[in-house]
Amino acid sequence: MTGWILLSVIILFIVWIIFMYNRLITFKNDVAAAWSQIDVQLKRRYDLIPNLVSVVKGYMDFERETLERVITARTQALSAVKLGDKASAENALTTSLGSLFAVIENYPVLKSNENAMRLQEELTTTENRIAFSRQFYNDLVANFRIRIEVFPDNIIASMFSFQSPEFFLAEKEDRTLPSAKLCR
Repeated sequence: MTGWILLSVIILFIVWIIFMYNRLITFKNDVAAAWSQIDVQLKRRYDLIPNLVSVVKGYMDFERETLERVITARTQALSAVKLGDKASAENALTTSLGSLFAVIENYPVLKSNENAMRLQEELTTTENRIAFSRQFYNDLVANFRIRIEVFPDNIIASMFSFQSPEFFLAEKEDRTLPSAKLCR
């Protein structure tokens, strides 16, 4: 009788470990899938940028520096591998695209160019999708981190070496409030 009780406890313990492990794997894969969604949106943005640059290049002879910043930021974002580097490069690209959009507003011919406006709208939509994907990714990372840090999941997480993923963070400059000066 005692043997059956001991065997039952051991089997329940093994089932519990399997359940906890599978739950952690699910969280880990959810985080990976969310990152893949960010990657898809980033790819879309990378593909749209050269089209926008080629459309506006002819009109913006005096704004070469802005175009070069966008191209350089895109190249750096494409070549970034680590999540922290990728986040930094993506934030720089977002900033340079914002500068480009601001410059486009100063060119009436560009504002009336249907291709330029369509590409700008597609990029803006893509930026919104990226922001949503980043938020979703960070939510999943937070849930996964909680799961691998709380008892008893932390025991299984440490037994199987689950690593805490990084958040997709904003750059320090992006966290500061912009100053608005009103003219009299």
